[in-house]
Amino acid sequence: MSVWEIETVVVGAGVVGLAIAEQLSRQGREVLLIERASAIATETTSRNSEVIHAGLYYPTGSKKARFCVRGRHLLYDWLPKHGIDHKACGKLVVATDEGELDALAALKVKGQANEVEGLELLSGREARVLEPELSEQVCAALLSPTSGIFDSHSFCHSLLGKIEDRGGQLALNSEVLRGAVTPSGVVLIVGGEEETRLRAQWVVNAAGHRAPQLAGCIDGPHQTGSLPTPYFAKGVYFSIQGRPPFTRLIYPMPTSASLGIHYTLDLSGSGRLGPDVEWLLEGSTPPFDYAVDPGRASAFLKSAQTYWPELRLEQLSPTYSGVRPKLVYQGEDAADFCIESQADHGSAGLINLFGIESPGLTSSLAIGEYVAELVQNDL
Repeated sequence: MSVWEIETVVVGAGVVGLAIAEQLSRQGREVLLIERASAIATETTSRNSEVIHAGLYYPTGSKKARFCVRGRHLLYDWLPKHGIDHKACGKLVVATDEGELDALAALKVKGQANEVEGLELLSGREARVLEPELSEQVCAALLSPTSGIFDSHSFCHSLLGKIEDRGGQLALNSEVLRGAVTPSGVVLIVGGEEETRLRAQWVVNAAGHRAPQLAGCIDGPHQTGSLPTPYFAKGVYFSIQGRPPFTRLIYPMPTSASLGIHYTLDLSGSGRLGPDVEWLLEGSTPPFDYAVDPGRASAFLKSAQTYWPELRLEQLSPTYSGVRPKLVYQGEDAADFCIESQADHGSAGLINLFGIESPGLTSSLAIGEYVAELVQNDL
């Protein structure tokens, strides 16, 4: 089997892999983007809320906080330049019980520490001036004016267009079967119509759900440590029939596992609720069952009626679901993004990304910058 020499390989053509490949191609690097599916952005990237997060929720100084805020700025710069639909509609995080007021105030403090602009604490009455359909049970709210929505599908294709304009290549229906870190580069055996052997100076593992599995099938010093155990949490969405009641995103107070069953808009003005959180059994592996149980609508109704009392069960229709890659299991504090290079694990030329969940979509361009800097620094 002949060996195809390539400077840089990115495994995984979700939004994060695309953003990394775009940044590497911007550096003038030869880039090959490998995707096991028959199209780009078909898993986690295509199963989300399409929300541009401001950066409120994440521990100050964490990668999630830094990349979310930086990524938001980069997105709002990228989207109009590339003619991609988006709207900075703003968000209200609502407290529906006076016992949540201290936590809401703390969320504002954390957001400000994360350099989120324009945050404002509102009384329940002030929140209802902005969104009259909010429940009288809403006693306070945090206004985040820089939150928004966008067309993530078009965004992904704009990234791919930039990669290809600079000579980068995309290989679909191509799965990494095994590999090894060697003194002359990282060697990958890639399946497809026939097996191909690649040798790259750098390999970026942005394989999403399968990232720990991929790292485990590439022999090298990184395997002498403990690769992360993957966990997965499914979330489903319900669309809302009828006139959307709100012009902004409406979020309940967050939990350790998620941001709660929230109300979002799409660019056509339609509303939806979700996601909820259903932890998959330990040991679960992809592919996943993305079916949505219509019976979950009653739980969505109960949750949403705390801030939208006029909602009725017959307005809810099951739409789609997604599965988040997690690095901790149910009941544990949320983990940060994990991005490891040779300095962390000893395998020259290999960069692994683990647990890239929300706010991965908002953070994608910033993650791309960061990984490109790791490659540049290795020089």
